[in-house]
Amino acid sequence: MPHDAYEPAPILEKLPLNIESIACYGYDSILLVGTKQGVLLQYKVQKNKGRGDNKFEVVLDRSTKSFAKKPITQVCKCIFYCTLDLAIKHLASQTINFVSDNVISVHDLASFSLITCVQKSKGANLFAIDKKETGIGVEHYLRIGVASKRKIQLFYWQNKEFHELLQDLSLYDFPHALAWCKDSLCVGFKRDYYIIDSRTGNLKELFPVGSSQPAPMVTHIHDNRLALGRDAMSILINADGDPTQKDPITWSDIPLAMEHNPPYLIAILPKFVEVRTIEPKLMIQNITLPSPKLICQGNGSIYVASQNHVWRLAPLPYSQQIKQLLQCKEFELALTLAELAKDPKDEKAIRIRNIKNLHAFDLFCKGRFDESLMLFAKLGTDPSHVIGLYPNLLPEDYRKKLEYPEKVPAVPGLNDKKGLMPLIEYLTQKRNELMKDADKEMCITAIVEGNVTINSRKQLSQIIDTTLLKCYLQTNVALVAPLLRLKDNNCHVEESERVLKKNEKYPELIILYETKGLHQKALSTLMKQAARPESPLKGHERTVQYLQHLGKDHLQLIFEYAEWVLKQYPEDGLKIFTEDLTETDSLPRNLVLDYLEKIRTDLAIPYLEHIIFERKDHTEEFHNRLVDAYREKVQKLKDTHPGEILVEFLFCQPHSKESGDLAEYKKKLLKFLQKSQYYIPERLLTRFPIDDFHEERAILLGRLGRHEQALHIYIHMLNNLNKALEFCAMNYEKDKDGNKDVYYLLLKMMLRGKVDHGEDHIDGVSRKQMDTALGILQLHANKIDTAKALELLPSTTKLSDILTFLENVMEHQAARRRSNQILKSMLYAENLEVTEHLIHKQAVKVCVTEEDTCGSCKRRIGQSVFCRYANGSLVHYSCFNKDINK
Repeated sequence: MPHDAYEPAPILEKLPLNIESIACYGYDSILLVGTKQGVLLQYKVQKNKGRGDNKFEVVLDRSTKSFAKKPITQVCKCIFYCTLDLAIKHLASQTINFVSDNVISVHDLASFSLITCVQKSKGANLFAIDKKETGIGVEHYLRIGVASKRKIQLFYWQNKEFHELLQDLSLYDFPHALAWCKDSLCVGFKRDYYIIDSRTGNLKELFPVGSSQPAPMVTHIHDNRLALGRDAMSILINADGDPTQKDPITWSDIPLAMEHNPPYLIAILPKFVEVRTIEPKLMIQNITLPSPKLICQGNGSIYVASQNHVWRLAPLPYSQQIKQLLQCKEFELALTLAELAKDPKDEKAIRIRNIKNLHAFDLFCKGRFDESLMLFAKLGTDPSHVIGLYPNLLPEDYRKKLEYPEKVPAVPGLNDKKGLMPLIEYLTQKRNELMKDADKEMCITAIVEGNVTINSRKQLSQIIDTTLLKCYLQTNVALVAPLLRLKDNNCHVEESERVLKKNEKYPELIILYETKGLHQKALSTLMKQAARPESPLKGHERTVQYLQHLGKDHLQLIFEYAEWVLKQYPEDGLKIFTEDLTETDSLPRNLVLDYLEKIRTDLAIPYLEHIIFERKDHTEEFHNRLVDAYREKVQKLKDTHPGEILVEFLFCQPHSKESGDLAEYKKKLLKFLQKSQYYIPERLLTRFPIDDFHEERAILLGRLGRHEQALHIYIHMLNNLNKALEFCAMNYEKDKDGNKDVYYLLLKMMLRGKVDHGEDHIDGVSRKQMDTALGILQLHANKIDTAKALELLPSTTKLSDILTFLENVMEHQAARRRSNQILKSMLYAENLEVTEHLIHKQAVKVCVTEEDTCGSCKRRIGQSVFCRYANGSLVHYSCFNKDINK
């Protein structure tokens, strides 16, 4: 929709002279009018300060009737091109160029007096002026391109004269349009356009002039581009002649003249003046004026002239234009005007931001979600306001507080991937920004100025993360769990819990509870879901895993929710306390053991086996309790199946599972009593009944050093000599008083034991006992005191019976003597070697002179105490100590 950008105001009406050219300059708007009669007029145009409308006061400053003999076809002021360069402003500010009498002349603006005339430009009908910079802060100068018949002449201005820049460039036709663009000069012929490189003189053909175009038209655009007329179009090119945009500017009719007054392109059409924009390409305004033909500008002033009239196009205030544009939803142009406005910096920034927010909102309403959210992200708009554009993502009571330029329409694709994926990308970016700039003060704005915004970083983070969760549930459920597992996730617990339950995402709900430390809720949910066959959390495995990772700080919670698993699945439930994890290993073992015994007594043994055998726990209490647990288990199995025990031990084949368990646990008990070094035997002995557990009692008695009682059990109660020998082998220590006589005690037990009356015996010792005793003497001769052994033997013992024993003793003594002699000889040889080495070292003579210095501090040794290294180096004794301490 077009809006009013300019308002025409009459400057000169019914001028009695025919206007051929116009130019303006200066902040006071000096207007120059060149006429067909060769008269040059200068007017001063000022706005009436007391009036609010666009009315101007026009004063004729100067009129030169005999300025030229022929029409003044072109007039150009140098000051317009030089105001940016103070170095040449003084040189050129008083000059004005004319094409009159077909020659370029330069005149003083103050008096219109002639400064110079470019004689080489005779025949000129057209010229174009440009400011050229030869270096940064080094030198600036003016240059001019002159079209003279079928040639182009290039001059530069220096010392109030124009000098040739290049040799004349020959052309195939007469130029009708001319304009500079950087170092290029664009020439419009009757049929086509060319680009000339002013540095080399090379020509490049562009494209033909339109068939309906009365004359070529070249207009300089302020961003170093040119607009070339082709029928009712303007094609934009750069300094190389390449088009800069795909589509040309299209006009209502064929333009006769054109000026670029950013952001507007103003063209003189046969019946009116048309105003358009380049980007975006919009038709802004049509201004009806009678027969306009000329247009010029200077310092923002636009003048349009017909044959006898001159109008000034006064731009309407930017604020007024912006208001109209916003109503028409032309945000890009409104933004351009806001950036051009000369408002205070803060006000300008606020206006630009508001326009961009409105633009982003409009893009959203049109379904251009990617562009909209990208713009919101750049603006720093409150993410909650952006989220509020989507239904059902914010709590309704909070969404009602948000204001928007208008009601958000039901845009197609808003609630599917097309709309939600850009939101996910936007929220992810905002989340990263919040995490990255944690200490930076937030600066966020509302879509509608003045609406409430969130200033709490934590609250904003909650909204972002919770919305991300909802978006993932609708687009990609696989991303929900990774989001919830993030250490810095700030999902709102109640809202997240609600949507997860609504979508029946119970595994993700458990992750939410776990990351938020809501373990009671998590375990309660797991217990309920375990019984549901269709639930992804069915069974007890997930509960076991959860409890394994809680650790000692949540011991009571572990005990509370491990109970149902232990009662239904004892083996898996035990893994809660025995898995190889840091958390399970840190649990207080004594409390866990008490708890397991309370829930199920049969769980104590596997738990104790775990901490003792696998975790290498040497606590005496645990070793004692494992012995007690084994003993109680064996006793229980014995009491349950008393008839099968004898068969099991006689034939080594268990008749039932229980009897097999009995053999297994009895074996475990005996092995543990033999191997463990950390239980307390005196405490355990009293717990084993005297009439049972004989072997176990024998092992405990052995640990207490009561070997004679232990051997009595093996020999007289168990009647098992092999076990007795194994006991002796396990407990014998030749250098320990309590243990070095175990074989002697066994021999004594054999020789002084009870004798059956039916057996042959000598001096109270049966032949069987005597043979066994002699066998022990022969095998373990070196472990039994010979004198004590001989005292035990009956007086009637034949020498031949103990000959082998005595031979073994003698061989052992001889071997020991030889070993001692060898050792003595080796020690003597070593002593001789050390003595010789000492004599050799002591024979070394060290002479210290005044020139000898310390190898460490480099000072003279002098009379100080010193040390000598093996390599002969000398150091002070104090330095030697320092080196050692290092």
